[in-house]
Amino acid sequence: SRSDDFTVAMETVTAWAWGPLSFLTFLAFLRHHPARYVLQLLSSLGQLYGDVLYFATEARAGWSHSDPRPFYFWGYFVGLNGLWVLVPAALLADACRRLADAQRALDRPRHKAH
Repeated sequence: SRSDDFTVAMETVTAWAWGPLSFLTFLAFLRHHPARYVLQLLSSLGQLYGDVLYFATEARAGWSHSDPRPFYFWGYFVGLNGLWVLVPAALLADACRRLADAQRALDRPRHKAH
């Protein structure tokens, strides 16, 4: 089915792109690499994109793959899957703030030494 094809395609991208990128981001933070916040931004954005596609695909299918019982739907489907939205969103905001701070520092006029 179309949903199965989507899942296979998304998980392939996750396995071959987002997984290694996340590991590279982890290493960049361990080594205080200058690109660490750029990598954090990219991996967080990729995770959020996958989350949007996951929820949008399920919504378009009329929530047919989700248990309609309120506890399951809100507790498991929305609540636990929501963590996969909240954590990358917080990391994306952090990366944007750090990168903006760095750019602000570079944009400050420098005083010439006499």
